[in-house]
Amino acid sequence: MSASAKPSKAQSVRDRLLDAAGILFYNYGINATGIDMITAKAGVAKMSLYNNFASKSELVAAFIELRHQEWLDLYAARLAPAASPKERVMAVFDAYRDHAEYDYENGFRGCGLLNAAAELTVGDKGREAVRRHKEEVEHFLIQHLQEWRTQTGKTLTAEQVKMTAEHLAFLLEGSFSRAGLEGNSKRVQHARRLAESILAGL
Repeated sequence: MSASAKPSKAQSVRDRLLDAAGILFYNYGINATGIDMITAKAGVAKMSLYNNFASKSELVAAFIELRHQEWLDLYAARLAPAASPKERVMAVFDAYRDHAEYDYENGFRGCGLLNAAAELTVGDKGREAVRRHKEEVEHFLIQHLQEWRTQTGKTLTAEQVKMTAEHLAFLLEGSFSRAGLEGNSKRVQHARRLAESILAGL
């Protein structure tokens, strides 16, 4: 998640375009961001964009994929030191907190993927990619809850595990939406505490 798009000789033109597009899409929205804005911020010629992306839609798709991978990287960093299934559940919340606390150019304004999906039409491949991302997050919660059930000997059915994961996912996404409105991670931190209390009550 790039806070700025300062050209670097080490960066390829494609990466510079993606960094610039990511910042501008997040700051102003996809529809309000034109090709000229992106190439100016990336410091490249307009033709460079079309040499790397067939269209703006292809650039948007690459942006969504990049944001997905960036979140996976945040999650992997939080997951690595997690020593128990419960800590691995909390790692998902901590990755969202890290997302909220990143040094964004114009401040934190919620989930960049959901913001992008809100601008895309129903059936758009980008919206489908965002949906798959959210489903993957929920799948991680299911995995960790299954491990937690086994470790603790809880008599939860597979359906109860799935419902709990869905509950936690809704809690997470709701807190993130509120965090975006408030411009800080406090709601996500509170959601993490609520998640711990939910597990303690099972």
